[in-house]
Amino acid sequence: MTRFQRLRLDHAPALLDFEQRNRAYFAASISDRGDHYFAHFTERHHELLAEQASGLHHFHVLVDPDGEIVGRVNLIDVADGAADLGYRIAERAAGRGLATRAVREVCTLARTEYGLATLRAITTLDNIGSRTVLARTGFSPTGELDLNGRPGLSFVRHLHAEPGEPSPS
Repeated sequence: MTRFQRLRLDHAPALLDFEQRNRAYFAASISDRGDHYFAHFTERHHELLAEQASGLHHFHVLVDPDGEIVGRVNLIDVADGAADLGYRIAERAAGRGLATRAVREVCTLARTEYGLATLRAITTLDNIGSRTVLARTGFSPTGELDLNGRPGLSFVRHLHAEPGEPSPS
């Protein structure tokens, strides 16, 4: 069973492997991270953990039983009760509902643990998988936009308690 975990320092080797293995797959639908990202991965990982500790971002990974990272789900630019959602799933794990389950889980955490009320997301029009995940997890389209020269859509989800779920204190 895949485990959903908050990003930690010891995830670095598996996270780098995840990003390298899936670089071409991700670049087909979102902007490539660029060579600098990979060349300076360790320093950037430390920076991200410091930003997470400050509450600016919340990073999560999906770890399979063998310890391999098969996805990540991030809440970035946390401010005023809102954050931007981003996620990516390994090519070998795509199409199995993993992204939908992970986004649902991060939505619950966003409300109950991080005190957020609103999440925003964007995707290109041709990224049907991502648009499907957002629709299945309660996001509503809010408008069209340009994503590095590609037509895209913006989405929003207002976080509310699910039936039977306790409200945050």
